[in-house]
Amino acid sequence: MTVTLIAAHSENGVIAKDGRLPWHLPDEIAHFRAYCQGKWLMLGRRTWDEMQGWFRPGQVPVVVTRNARLRVPGGYAAGSVEEGLAIPERHGAEECVVVGGGEIFAATMPYAGILLLTEVHTTLAGDVHFPPVPAGDWQETEHHHHPADATHAFAFTIRRFVRRHSPH
Repeated sequence: MTVTLIAAHSENGVIAKDGRLPWHLPDEIAHFRAYCQGKWLMLGRRTWDEMQGWFRPGQVPVVVTRNARLRVPGGYAAGSVEEGLAIPERHGAEECVVVGGGEIFAATMPYAGILLLTEVHTTLAGDVHFPPVPAGDWQETEHHHHPADATHAFAFTIRRFVRRHSPH
């Protein structure tokens, strides 16, 4: 099973501030939604709380949490990243997409085979950061630049990286 991390981050690595995205980029959101459609999604409990109402039919959330009583409608709760990754694998999933937050991204990085990272071309203050990506481990295979415009306050570049050697 392929583990894919998908995130948007500022040039200084910020992915969130006060529990929210620090920008509104409709075309980046559309990219995120399209990629995640019909997939198994792993996320932390705080991100789960923030994304209530976001999930669509066909998506299966796997929430990593210390709360053993958490109920995840249409999905699963897991006590660890390893347990969380085992769930979609047991169900024959080809891919599990990690959607956040910062701690979950850091914990799943060693398992990832693909990174779909949107670099938002700005520097912002924030309280959640994407973990450092070891440059020698990854090869960029695609990138798409989107300029700032009337509906996008910041330009951004969507990049796809593939791990050079098999994870874990």
